[in-house]
Amino acid sequence: MDERALKELELRDVAALYGLVDAPHPVVALAAEAAPRPIHAPANPVVASMPSAAPTVARVIPSDWEALKVAVRECTACGLCRQRKQAVFGVGNEAAPWLFVGEGPGADEDEQGEPFVGQAGKLLDGMLAAIGIARGREAYIANVVKCRPPGNRTPTPEEAAACAPFLDAQVDHIKPRVIVALGKTAAARLLNTDASLGSLRGRVHDYRGTPLIVTYHPAYLLRTLPDKAKAWEDLLFARRELAKRAAPA
Repeated sequence: MDERALKELELRDVAALYGLVDAPHPVVALAAEAAPRPIHAPANPVVASMPSAAPTVARVIPSDWEALKVAVRECTACGLCRQRKQAVFGVGNEAAPWLFVGEGPGADEDEQGEPFVGQAGKLLDGMLAAIGIARGREAYIANVVKCRPPGNRTPTPEEAAACAPFLDAQVDHIKPRVIVALGKTAAARLLNTDASLGSLRGRVHDYRGTPLIVTYHPAYLLRTLPDKAKAWEDLLFARRELAKRAAPA
């Protein structure tokens, strides 16, 4: 456990609650705030469907990784292509056990062609480093849409649907052991639901046979610092789930 990273992220006290590092001082006050609350799924859960996307022309999505990159770079399936500087495919180890899925590129990502390179990306990298994950080694990072929405607005369901085959092809190629949906847009796309993010946290979902954990988007955490502790809980939950599935039966 990287104690320096935890200190910089103001999460050292939270980690101490889990016995992951020695507590430098009492953390009783924080425990009440950071302790996970039980989440009870309804007896007969109702999953709301996402609004249907506009009909699109059938496309052949290549399974070859390099050909897939070219297809993303040349894609004109939705209007986002008209204002992009470049499509943002993803970054990391293409055989990584962890796959993190965000919403879409922002201004920095559109400029540099890599996801999560702004302040939100620095926060994400710091949180991952705190549990021993590096984007170029144990993790791959992608987005629901590959082109920047104007003004960094939320992608529409139609835009997410246009990019869906690309993300699905990435999942099929990477074969991650766990997927982490970063924020409401990613959770909505991957789980086909408009349920609140809070109601989706703390549970193991399934995406095409892969366990999926939902947590907050790093950009949201920059605006809502108290929820960093909740995001930390989610990462620990995901790590436990990955370890459980990796253990011999």
